[in-house]
Amino acid sequence: MAMPPSTTDWMDKIPEAARSYIAGRRLDEVECIVSDIAGVARGKAMPASKFAKQASFFLPNSIFLQTITGDWADNPSGAFTEPDMILTPDFSTASAAPWTADVTLQVIHDVKDQQGQPVQAAPRNVLKRIVELYNAQGWSPIVAPEMEFFLVARNIDPNQPIIPPMGRSGRRAAAKQAYSMSAVDEYGKVIDDIYDFAEAQGFEIDGILQEGGAGQVEINLHHGAPVELADEIFYFKRLIREAALRHDCFATFMAKPIEGEPGSAMHIHHSVVSIETGENIFSAPNGTETETFLHFIAGMQTYLPAVIALLAPYVNSYRRYVPDFAAPINLEWGRDNRTTGLRVPLSDAAGRRLENRLAGMDCNPYLGFAASLACGYLGLMEKKLPRSECLGDAYMSEDDLPTNLGDALDILAECEPVREVLGVEFCNIYESVKRNEYKEFLQVISPWEREHLLLNV
Repeated sequence: MAMPPSTTDWMDKIPEAARSYIAGRRLDEVECIVSDIAGVARGKAMPASKFAKQASFFLPNSIFLQTITGDWADNPSGAFTEPDMILTPDFSTASAAPWTADVTLQVIHDVKDQQGQPVQAAPRNVLKRIVELYNAQGWSPIVAPEMEFFLVARNIDPNQPIIPPMGRSGRRAAAKQAYSMSAVDEYGKVIDDIYDFAEAQGFEIDGILQEGGAGQVEINLHHGAPVELADEIFYFKRLIREAALRHDCFATFMAKPIEGEPGSAMHIHHSVVSIETGENIFSAPNGTETETFLHFIAGMQTYLPAVIALLAPYVNSYRRYVPDFAAPINLEWGRDNRTTGLRVPLSDAAGRRLENRLAGMDCNPYLGFAASLACGYLGLMEKKLPRSECLGDAYMSEDDLPTNLGDALDILAECEPVREVLGVEFCNIYESVKRNEYKEFLQVISPWEREHLLLNV
């Protein structure tokens, strides 16, 4: 067992933003956290003085079998004995919790079993596994995420529909105001707190804009390493929710919270650089596209159906995958074509990248990045070529994408290359959790059924 660091030692290891947040004040509490399958923070909070005295702590491995409803899925590997895992702090992730009354830091922890091996079911470990596969080929994957979410009126009765929040004008937020600055100003106080919290946590926001839905906002993050950016989104979801609560509204990352409005995506921009040269392997020395870039696209087209269960992890996710709501529900690719599921944005040679537009904002960021990168990796290894570029409106195209969670899980269960890359043990646990959730959903009788079937069938 590693010796616990002294207070001075561990404070020296945390990022500058965290040290600046504490500067001149007494640190009261440290939240020791990990992401579960859903992306919910699990862990323990403890006095800072206690945190400084211990090198690790324990949590049962059953936290990765808990469903979004709080139920427990069957353990596919056998008995439900709940052995302890060993959690050790990754000090590079230390970040302020600026919404708390006292001075608090959050620290994401690494998760290993009692033999010192990474726990395969831990989403952060799944993403690390994928990054290591790239590294073994001499590559470093780069991602740049776009986060879409809705600010909505407080909703404390699940039987009532979600509605837009009240803006400073006294009117509810309006739809179809994409890129409107005045629409963003309607809930400017929430945005101000998001900026302030992000600054305190040391996060760089590339831009904030109004999206097409009523109260729908998009935040773009600067490109970087997948694990670090997944950590940021993991933190950002809590940060944004806390900012909204300060102003009597909710922030939701549901894929489709409001009937008749667009859904919320997490578009993921991908590039890959050579570890040796630092050059983008998608671009040749003369600035043209490489065949390697086409291999990456082909991997996406081939394997994305098998990972939709990770990119669209809930029954609500598939309500976003409907025509005429700006969701590219296809596997076509095209240059500067927003109707395609796989878009090549305008860029110079160094910035050449592929944007995966299929992921929902409700996905776990670690698993969303891992799933998308896994598809690209398989394409790079198999060296296949994609279908011809789509030059027209891809919204009208048809692809073999699953349209519900049950079908998506079936495709994942049958795709051996994806299961091998993501980890068979992880895939089995993920499937068990999601099938449990799907079974629970199917037992709920909806208002639509009561309205149309009660007296008519």
